[in-house]
Amino acid sequence: MAEEQRCQEGHRLCANNCGFFGSPATLDLCSKCYRDLRLKEDQAASAKVAVERSLSPPPPPSPSSSSPVPSLSSPSAASSSPLGAPSGTAAAVDTASRPIRCLSCRKKVGLVGFRCRCGETFCGEHRYPERHSCAFDYKAAGRDSIALANPLVKADKLRKI
Repeated sequence: MAEEQRCQEGHRLCANNCGFFGSPATLDLCSKCYRDLRLKEDQAASAKVAVERSLSPPPPPSPSSSSPVPSLSSPSAASSSPLGAPSGTAAAVDTASRPIRCLSCRKKVGLVGFRCRCGETFCGEHRYPERHSCAFDYKAAGRDSIALANPLVKADKLRKI
């Protein structure tokens, strides 16, 4: 009985009564209960920030930004981007809406596509350079990496006495 009391004094049970031992460093909670408590606190804090952000008014537009309506005096500006959208955002929207496809067989690859060193995306069948006639020069890249990893060390010439 005395041994049980001595054990109980050194160790405290979890404050949530889950049956595991807690420590003062974790607010007398076991590791699992403490992790859950921290997760709930983080979610509450992020929700509070989101509510504050949604209630605050948006910042006024800066005077340096261009107007969304293109001027009619410059026909080149109106013809370069349809609907008055900047060309960078139009390209980003266009690539985001298109499905990712293999360059060789045009098969949809989605998230599983393989990026080659030539910069293109391929399916599992065409992922190897010899299968899609890759234009990337692997030999030159290997030579360059070896040259960078092993610099030429040349000692000074010895003077004759």
